[in-house]
Amino acid sequence: MTPLFALLLPLLLLPLVSAQVPHWGPCPEPAVQPAFSMKKFMGRWFEIAKLPAQFEKGKCIETNFSMKADQTIRVVSSEILKGERRTIEGTGVTEDLKNPAKLGISYSYVLPYSPYWILSTDYENSALVYSCTDVLRLFHMDFAWILGRTRTLPAATVDKAREIFTSSNIDVSRMVASRQQGCD
Repeated sequence: MTPLFALLLPLLLLPLVSAQVPHWGPCPEPAVQPAFSMKKFMGRWFEIAKLPAQFEKGKCIETNFSMKADQTIRVVSSEILKGERRTIEGTGVTEDLKNPAKLGISYSYVLPYSPYWILSTDYENSALVYSCTDVLRLFHMDFAWILGRTRTLPAATVDKAREIFTSSNIDVSRMVASRQQGCD
């Protein structure tokens, strides 16, 4: 690959991922939740804060995880966009049985599973999720979410979550609060 092409590649892909910001180099490798329990993680989670994502434009974003008979995970995400509730269903899998907090999620049969790593959770209040994809190990695109079992979390919990991301070499300077008002 020529150096010029390597420099231009992120600019060529930028229109495809306008909400995401590419970062030079490969994805960071943050530690994930030790002794992760998928069973405890199941259920409804609300998006509290996120790195902006092109595929999330609405408000009241939430995801419900449930175990299927074949031990895959049913993932149902929803948002309200222009006054209409939009829902998408996907499938989650444990990609590494030795690291069950490293999940893969796909919302399409034709797309590969995207990383969905649970960095930290207490199962009852909050969870920190990270996803990152390398592009030729030259740069990476990442996503990060702070999730809660309720539509809001105390500011101290959100601040602590941001600290955990930062200490894991994940840039959350662009992280924004999710809109969870007027949802019911």
